[in-house]
Amino acid sequence: MVNRSGSEEQVSALPAGRAAPAGADEAYGAAALDDEINLRADDYTLFGLPPGFALDRAALEQRWKQLQRLAHPDRHAAQGAAAQRLALQWSVRINEAYQRLKDPLKRGAYWCELQGQSVGAHDNTAMPTAFLLQQMQWREALAEARSAADLSPLQAELEAERAQRLAALQAAIDVQHDARAAAQQVRALLFIERFEQQLHERLDRY
Repeated sequence: MVNRSGSEEQVSALPAGRAAPAGADEAYGAAALDDEINLRADDYTLFGLPPGFALDRAALEQRWKQLQRLAHPDRHAAQGAAAQRLALQWSVRINEAYQRLKDPLKRGAYWCELQGQSVGAHDNTAMPTAFLLQQMQWREALAEARSAADLSPLQAELEAERAQRLAALQAAIDVQHDARAAAQQVRALLFIERFEQQLHERLDRY
Protein backbone atom coordinates (compact mmCIF):
# COMPACT_ATOMS: atom_id res chain seq x y z
CA MET A 1 0.00 0.00 0.00
CA VAL A 2 1.35 3.37 -0.99
CA ASN A 3 1.11 5.87 1.83
CA ARG A 4 0.01 9.41 1.15
CA SER A 5 2.26 11.21 3.63
CA GLY A 6 5.44 10.78 5.61
CA SER A 7 3.46 10.79 8.84
CA GLU A 8 1.26 7.95 7.65
CA GLU A 9 4.34 5.91 6.71
CA GLN A 10 5.75 6.43 10.21
CA VAL A 11 2.59 5.14 11.85
CA SER A 12 2.24 2.23 9.41
CA ALA A 13 5.84 1.16 10.04
CA LEU A 14 5.36 0.72 13.79
CA PRO A 15 5.59 -2.91 14.94
CA ALA A 16 2.40 -4.46 16.22
CA GLY A 17 1.63 -3.56 19.78
CA ARG A 18 3.57 -0.29 19.81
CA ALA A 19 1.77 3.02 20.17
CA ALA A 20 2.14 5.82 17.64
CA PRO A 21 4.29 8.77 18.70
CA ALA A 22 2.46 11.68 20.28
CA GLY A 23 1.11 13.98 17.59
CA ALA A 24 1.37 11.40 14.79
CA ASP A 25 -2.42 11.25 14.32
CA GLU A 26 -2.64 15.04 14.22
CA ALA A 27 0.13 15.20 11.64
CA TYR A 28 -1.55 12.56 9.52
CA GLY A 29 -4.90 14.36 9.70
CA ALA A 30 -3.32 17.60 8.53
CA ALA A 31 -1.43 15.87 5.72
CA ALA A 32 -4.52 13.97 4.60
CA LEU A 33 -6.55 17.18 4.41
CA ASP A 34 -3.72 18.86 2.54
CA ASP A 35 -3.84 16.05 -0.01
CA GLU A 36 -7.56 16.60 -0.55
CA ILE A 37 -7.51 20.40 -0.78
CA ASN A 38 -4.73 22.50 -2.25
CA LEU A 39 -5.28 25.56 -0.10
CA ARG A 40 -2.05 27.15 -1.31
CA ALA A 41 -3.59 27.57 -4.75
CA ASP A 42 -5.27 30.78 -5.88
CA ASP A 43 -9.03 31.13 -5.41
CA TYR A 44 -9.91 30.10 -8.96
CA THR A 45 -7.80 26.93 -8.80
CA LEU A 46 -9.13 26.10 -5.35
CA PHE A 47 -12.68 26.20 -6.71
CA GLY A 48 -11.84 24.56 -10.03
CA LEU A 49 -12.91 27.60 -12.04
CA PRO A 50 -11.17 29.31 -14.97
CA PRO A 51 -9.73 32.71 -14.02
CA GLY A 52 -11.93 35.50 -15.29
CA PHE A 53 -14.88 37.71 -14.52
CA ALA A 54 -17.77 35.58 -15.75
CA LEU A 55 -18.20 32.40 -13.76
CA ASP A 56 -20.59 29.53 -13.22
CA ARG A 57 -22.41 30.41 -10.00
CA ALA A 58 -23.86 26.92 -9.65
CA ALA A 59 -20.38 25.38 -9.94
CA LEU A 60 -19.05 27.89 -7.40
CA GLU A 61 -21.76 27.01 -4.88
CA GLN A 62 -21.35 23.27 -5.41
CA ARG A 63 -17.57 23.38 -4.95
CA TRP A 64 -17.89 25.62 -1.88
CA LYS A 65 -20.18 23.10 -0.19
CA GLN A 66 -17.81 20.27 -1.11
CA LEU A 67 -14.80 22.11 0.30
CA GLN A 68 -16.67 22.99 3.47
CA ARG A 69 -17.46 19.34 4.04
CA LEU A 70 -13.84 18.31 3.49
CA ALA A 71 -12.49 20.96 5.87
CA HIS A 72 -15.14 20.70 8.58
CA PRO A 73 -13.36 20.27 11.97
CA ASP A 74 -15.72 17.47 13.04
CA ARG A 75 -14.58 15.39 10.09
CA HIS A 76 -11.06 15.38 11.55
CA ALA A 77 -11.96 14.78 15.20
CA ALA A 78 -10.28 11.37 15.16
CA GLN A 79 -6.95 12.97 14.24
CA GLY A 80 -6.91 15.15 17.33
CA ALA A 81 -7.09 18.81 18.29
CA ALA A 82 -4.23 19.97 16.06
CA ALA A 83 -5.88 18.60 12.94
CA GLN A 84 -9.18 20.19 13.95
CA ARG A 85 -7.55 23.58 14.47
CA LEU A 86 -5.89 23.33 11.06
CA ALA A 87 -9.18 22.31 9.46
CA LEU A 88 -10.82 25.37 11.04
CA GLN A 89 -8.12 27.64 9.58
CA TRP A 90 -8.63 26.10 6.17
CA SER A 91 -12.37 26.50 6.48
CA VAL A 92 -11.77 30.23 6.99
CA ARG A 93 -9.52 30.28 3.90
CA ILE A 94 -12.22 28.55 1.84
CA ASN A 95 -14.88 31.02 2.98
CA GLU A 96 -12.67 34.01 2.21
CA ALA A 97 -12.05 32.72 -1.31
CA TYR A 98 -15.77 32.04 -1.76
CA GLN A 99 -16.71 35.57 -0.70
CA ARG A 100 -14.16 37.05 -3.14
CA LEU A 101 -15.34 35.00 -6.09
CA LYS A 102 -19.04 35.45 -5.33
CA ASP A 103 -18.89 39.25 -5.34
CA PRO A 104 -18.38 40.75 -8.84
CA LEU A 105 -16.38 43.74 -7.63
CA LYS A 106 -14.15 41.71 -5.32
CA ARG A 107 -13.69 39.14 -8.07
CA GLY A 108 -12.61 41.81 -10.53
CA ALA A 109 -10.14 43.29 -8.05
CA TYR A 110 -8.76 39.85 -7.24
CA TRP A 111 -8.24 39.03 -10.92
CA CYS A 112 -6.28 42.28 -11.33
CA GLU A 113 -4.09 41.37 -8.37
CA LEU A 114 -3.36 37.96 -9.90
CA GLN A 115 -2.15 39.74 -13.05
CA GLY A 116 0.21 41.87 -10.96
CA GLN A 117 -1.97 44.97 -11.35
CA SER A 118 -2.76 46.52 -7.99
CA VAL A 119 -6.16 48.20 -7.84
CA GLY A 120 -4.73 50.73 -5.40
CA ALA A 121 -8.14 51.79 -4.17
CA HIS A 122 -6.66 53.89 -1.35
CA ASP A 123 -3.41 55.17 -2.82
CA ASN A 124 -4.34 55.45 -6.49
CA THR A 125 -7.41 57.60 -6.98
CA ALA A 126 -6.58 58.82 -10.48
CA MET A 127 -9.74 58.97 -12.57
CA PRO A 128 -10.62 60.24 -16.04
CA THR A 129 -11.75 63.87 -16.04
CA ALA A 130 -15.23 62.96 -17.25
CA PHE A 131 -15.78 60.65 -14.30
CA LEU A 132 -14.49 63.27 -11.85
CA LEU A 133 -17.03 65.74 -13.23
CA GLN A 134 -19.72 63.09 -12.92
CA GLN A 135 -18.80 62.63 -9.26
CA MET A 136 -19.20 66.36 -8.64
CA GLN A 137 -22.65 66.33 -10.22
CA TRP A 138 -23.72 63.38 -8.09
CA ARG A 139 -22.48 65.04 -4.91
CA GLU A 140 -24.35 68.24 -5.77
CA ALA A 141 -27.54 66.28 -6.44
CA LEU A 142 -27.20 64.51 -3.11
CA ALA A 143 -26.56 67.76 -1.24
CA GLU A 144 -29.52 69.53 -2.84
CA ALA A 145 -32.03 66.71 -2.31
CA ARG A 146 -34.79 67.48 0.16
CA SER A 147 -36.88 64.30 -0.11
CA ALA A 148 -36.75 60.69 -1.18
CA ALA A 149 -38.42 61.69 -4.42
CA ASP A 150 -35.53 64.09 -5.14
CA LEU A 151 -33.10 61.19 -4.79
CA SER A 152 -34.97 58.78 -7.03
CA PRO A 153 -33.41 60.01 -10.31
CA LEU A 154 -29.94 59.97 -8.75
CA GLN A 155 -30.44 56.41 -7.51
CA ALA A 156 -31.55 55.27 -10.95
CA GLU A 157 -28.56 56.99 -12.56
CA LEU A 158 -26.14 55.30 -10.16
CA GLU A 159 -27.66 51.89 -10.80
CA ALA A 160 -27.35 52.39 -14.55
CA GLU A 161 -23.76 53.57 -14.22
CA ARG A 162 -22.91 50.60 -12.04
CA ALA A 163 -24.36 48.15 -14.57
CA GLN A 164 -22.45 49.85 -17.39
CA ARG A 165 -19.19 49.74 -15.43
CA LEU A 166 -19.64 46.06 -14.56
CA ALA A 167 -20.13 45.27 -18.25
CA ALA A 168 -16.99 47.23 -19.08
CA LEU A 169 -15.11 45.37 -16.33
CA GLN A 170 -16.15 42.02 -17.75
CA ALA A 171 -15.04 43.08 -21.23
CA ALA A 172 -11.68 44.29 -19.92
CA ILE A 173 -11.06 40.96 -18.19
CA ASP A 174 -12.67 38.32 -20.38
CA VAL A 175 -12.31 39.90 -23.82
CA GLN A 176 -9.43 42.36 -23.74
CA HIS A 177 -7.44 40.69 -20.92
CA ASP A 178 -6.39 44.20 -19.93
CA ALA A 179 -5.59 44.33 -16.21
CA ARG A 180 -4.90 48.06 -16.25
CA ALA A 181 -8.28 48.89 -17.81
CA ALA A 182 -9.96 46.45 -15.44
CA ALA A 183 -8.34 48.10 -12.42
CA GLN A 184 -9.65 51.49 -13.56
CA GLN A 185 -13.18 50.11 -13.75
CA VAL A 186 -12.79 48.56 -10.30
CA ARG A 187 -11.78 51.93 -8.83
CA ALA A 188 -14.78 53.60 -10.43
CA LEU A 189 -17.08 50.89 -9.12
CA LEU A 190 -15.63 51.24 -5.63
CA PHE A 191 -16.49 54.94 -5.69
CA ILE A 192 -20.01 54.18 -6.89
CA GLU A 193 -20.42 51.59 -4.13
CA ARG A 194 -19.34 54.08 -1.45
CA PHE A 195 -21.52 56.82 -2.88
CA GLU A 196 -24.54 54.52 -3.01
CA GLN A 197 -24.04 53.86 0.70
CA GLN A 198 -24.18 57.60 1.34
CA LEU A 199 -27.34 57.83 -0.73
CA HIS A 200 -29.00 55.02 1.19
CA GLU A 201 -28.04 56.67 4.49
CA ARG A 202 -29.77 59.83 3.29
CA LEU A 203 -32.85 57.88 2.19
CA ASP A 204 -33.10 56.36 5.67
CA ARG A 205 -33.64 59.86 7.08
CA TYR A 206 -36.83 60.41 5.08
